[in-house]
Amino acid sequence: MDNQMKILVINPGGMSTKIAVFNNGFLLFNKSISHSMAELECFETIFEQKDFRKNLILKALKDEGIELDEIDQFVGRGGMVRNLQSGVYRINKDYLNDAAIGLNGQHASNLGGILADELAKKTHSNKDAYTVDPVMVDEYEDIARFSGMADISRVRSFHALNQKAVARRYSKEHDKPYDKVNLIVAHLGSGVSVGAHKLGRIIDVNSALGGDGPMSPERAGGVPPLALIDMCFSGEYTYKEVYKKLIGEGGVYSYLGTKDMLEVEKRHNEGDEKASQVLEAMAYQVAKDIGASAAVLEGNVDAIILTGSIAYCEPMIEWIAQRTQFVGANLVVYPGEDEMQALALGVKDALLGEREILDY
Repeated sequence: MDNQMKILVINPGGMSTKIAVFNNGFLLFNKSISHSMAELECFETIFEQKDFRKNLILKALKDEGIELDEIDQFVGRGGMVRNLQSGVYRINKDYLNDAAIGLNGQHASNLGGILADELAKKTHSNKDAYTVDPVMVDEYEDIARFSGMADISRVRSFHALNQKAVARRYSKEHDKPYDKVNLIVAHLGSGVSVGAHKLGRIIDVNSALGGDGPMSPERAGGVPPLALIDMCFSGEYTYKEVYKKLIGEGGVYSYLGTKDMLEVEKRHNEGDEKASQVLEAMAYQVAKDIGASAAVLEGNVDAIILTGSIAYCEPMIEWIAQRTQFVGANLVVYPGEDEMQALALGVKDALLGEREILDY
């Protein structure tokens, strides 16, 4: 691979669009473009935000003196398309169509591949675009698909990109091939996902955007279904209002009126009893899912990995460590998330022939 290979990474989030330019693995430029509620509320769908976000990306690159034709490869965060195996995918028309309609749900990540493709096609050489480990990665074992209702199969939409990235990081640091270890990875961010990694495959994980698993700063996670049914048919709420209670205004927000976990930790440190209770309850639920993942792996666990922005929260880590020490595995903390580098590295490795480029 050319030492001067430049890769543009695009990662759309709910209230921001993150971009970065890497040169052979080294970060040259990165920026998080924030979007206000007022700016986004005028768009009825995620897809309608496409041109708005694209123009902001082009402006940011121009301000930095970066021309599109300088970029050799384009990669965007993968969205809620059809179920896929883990890997690096070349963006094609089928992917673009599924991302545009939000085949498996509406999320800003659906725009990642679309924006990468549109910018790639604006270059003089009409370049390809890629995505890596989309949120719909599906490596479930068949037994994990049973929900308890024949009409409903368990689904997964989770932090596949960061889960895979930190799992591979752990394996590399410990000189063990990823496909030779068993790991439990808990991503702790605006959503929470706890995955059981068995010999290189995530064989079970909660659906972080599907109302499953631990509560998060803004998502309710699993709630008692009969009480939820009563709420849905009470006549007091619309579909959108109930949805928002589950995703957007659920979890920590529903108890404390804030999604800012730094504020919650500060309140805990200042002796706010309710904040402490909610923070510990979230840790309790994460630890419970880690315990369940240990059962999925039959107790054969090499390490438990905590990652995501909330992995900086010391009391959260301490509570989780206390409740999961029975598993007998090393607890490793990789705070924050490096999805940008994971996207760039995935494409770089694929172009080096170290990973296969898959067709959607």
